[in-house]
Amino acid sequence: MFWVLLLLPAWAIAGTACTRLCLAAVHAAASDAKEATAHRGHDLTLYEAAFLSGGPRRVADLTLVSMARQRRLLLAHTGWATVVDPRGRDEMERSVIGAIGPQGQSRIEPVRDAAAAADAVGSLADRLVSAGLAVPDGARSGIAAAIRQVQLAAAAVLALGAVALLAPAQSDMPAHLVALWFALPFVLTLSCLAIARIEIHPYAQWASPAGQRLLSTLVRRSRAGDDRTYLTSVAIRGVRAIGEPDLRAAFAHREPHHHAFHRHD
Repeated sequence: MFWVLLLLPAWAIAGTACTRLCLAAVHAAASDAKEATAHRGHDLTLYEAAFLSGGPRRVADLTLVSMARQRRLLLAHTGWATVVDPRGRDEMERSVIGAIGPQGQSRIEPVRDAAAAADAVGSLADRLVSAGLAVPDGARSGIAAAIRQVQLAAAAVLALGAVALLAPAQSDMPAHLVALWFALPFVLTLSCLAIARIEIHPYAQWASPAGQRLLSTLVRRSRAGDDRTYLTSVAIRGVRAIGEPDLRAAFAHREPHHHAFHRHD
């Protein structure tokens, strides 16, 4: 009955991981339901739309693009930012200018990182979380960690099942029945992951379901052709929405280590 000793931890691992994911999802859904009415009548600013769409770095990118279009910041296709007008019009712009430094020139990538980590972006995030429009960092990271645990549990169940099947036969239980017993916790983990992809996916993003609804409204209300529509597109889609080749090339220059650590713009 050696396989039974392996089946018990397989069930324990799968059950614990799936339970953790369910609890994380329930907690996130409860928070969203509690604040579901907080967004009514709220009109998103471009900075808010940028944060809800892509997080702190998207806010930094939007600020850089906005200042560049106003000719108050020069973004060279070589990946350098140069201050033209040192007077920031809001906290975000002042954060970007401060990130560039007193010399008035810096590589764009460090500026993006520093501006994304600025207090102004942190305050924006806190306001959106309080309004029920953004997912709290703890909830987002908790769900991501729970999903990773379920994925690891699925791999562990497979490994334990393989060991049980490859071990010398010590019982009269046919191999296909042993495999079936291990298939049950494996199917449990796969089902949990499939449900999570459909039901929990919104909570793994920056915007809560309420925030995503406001983003959809913002996109529908945008008028084609004006500057705000252009900046709204950058806020929603990131630097992929930049039409000018030189400006787009400015964001294409990355420091070597950023290729590994930054997954999107």
